[in-house]
Amino acid sequence: MQEKSVITRSVEVAGGVYAPGHLGELTQIIDFDLVDALLEETGTCEKRLRLLPSRVVVYFVLALALFEHCSYRATWVKLTAALTELSLTRPSISSLSHARRRIGVAPLRRLFETLAGVVGPSGQPGVFYRGLRTVAIDGTHLHVPDADQVTWHYRKRMGDRREFGYPLLRLLVVIECGTRALLAATLGPDEGGELPYAHRLIGVLDRTMLLLADAGFDAAQFLNDVSATGAQFLIRSTACRRPTITQRLPDGSYLTRIGYRTLPTLLLLRIIEAHITVTLTDGTTRTEQWRLITSLLDHTRYPARELVDLYHERWQAETTYYSIKATMLHGRVLRSRSIPGLEQEVYAMLTAYQALIRAAADTASTQPGLDMDRISFTILIEAATTTITTASAVLPDDPTNLLGAIGQAVLANLLPTTRRHRVKARTRKNPTSKYSPNTKHHPATTQTYTFHAHITTFENGLASRSRS
Repeated sequence: MQEKSVITRSVEVAGGVYAPGHLGELTQIIDFDLVDALLEETGTCEKRLRLLPSRVVVYFVLALALFEHCSYRATWVKLTAALTELSLTRPSISSLSHARRRIGVAPLRRLFETLAGVVGPSGQPGVFYRGLRTVAIDGTHLHVPDADQVTWHYRKRMGDRREFGYPLLRLLVVIECGTRALLAATLGPDEGGELPYAHRLIGVLDRTMLLLADAGFDAAQFLNDVSATGAQFLIRSTACRRPTITQRLPDGSYLTRIGYRTLPTLLLLRIIEAHITVTLTDGTTRTEQWRLITSLLDHTRYPARELVDLYHERWQAETTYYSIKATMLHGRVLRSRSIPGLEQEVYAMLTAYQALIRAAADTASTQPGLDMDRISFTILIEAATTTITTASAVLPDDPTNLLGAIGQAVLANLLPTTRRHRVKARTRKNPTSKYSPNTKHHPATTQTYTFHAHITTFENGLASRSRS
């Protein structure tokens, strides 16, 4: 008879009908008491005990965000795969759908708002610039189902003669650079541009922060409102501005004032203009004109060349969206077919993402000096979903131990130590993309590049940015 191995283990979850309500090891971040408290706060806790208690439904909705490729039934199987000895009821798809509608948007929104926030401690690599916590704001689109009950609110893109593509949901977030933690988020239809949404988010800023943003966020009123929070900013300016030089500074930057006819008091700012040369590893060279506008007026403490290089950290917002849209969502259209369902789904996705980032931050805290850029988000989500199917570490054995199965998997698969400038391959996957003129003007493969900035002054103004 061949030798065999027998492995037994105990699984600890909540009792009775609450047992399927867990998120594996992430339950230690989104714990039972927190979910119960928010259900009570939002008035969505069940009035009588059901086979699908509200707490279980919250965890089910979060699991849908982590198993985006799975159906309702398949996701339920993931939650209960290790609980076969409990003889749990297997709810129908319609029961799960009704339960989602029953709890609504409010508990998932409040759960995200509770988990949102900075996670990088003082000294965390990539988080601070000269004592200021760097954060970034940016927007993106998510595709929603092309259904009549949705398209009245979330519109399609409008061409010259007709609408085309999927309806679009606009999402804006503020992230912490260096950790890519979410500080705040807002969503709505794709109307009116990003600035109206951005104004909803600036309340999360304070005097300890430096806000990075791309062109389009340089409106005088927005900059004035950011300044009112006490936060500093470094934002790319559009070619529409023709700043008047009031004082030239030794590092090549200059001071100006903005807000004529829009602000009651003009805003004193500093302008940094530079010719940027990017050389890819295949020898391809691209040159651009950059104009950065900042509230950091001290050229000695904040040199122009440092700020030009720092502006690259804004792309961590893009990396955040890549993690959410490509790694979590797999590029799919959102599954919900109602306005409340879509909002609930998005907040569940943001909550699950933030829980993963908090798990990564806990892991980094066990290795002083570890740059969170070295933590693979793919490994993070794979390790977390494995603990869901095995129902591992739902209840902590030692609350002081921050290194569980997720952390061990992350540390065993760290990315390279050297932080590299990289440009992603860009292809027009969506035939209705508004960026179709960019086709064949970007590298077909991801490449590293060298970056050179020449600080100057554009005496004849900034050339308009081309989409080609």
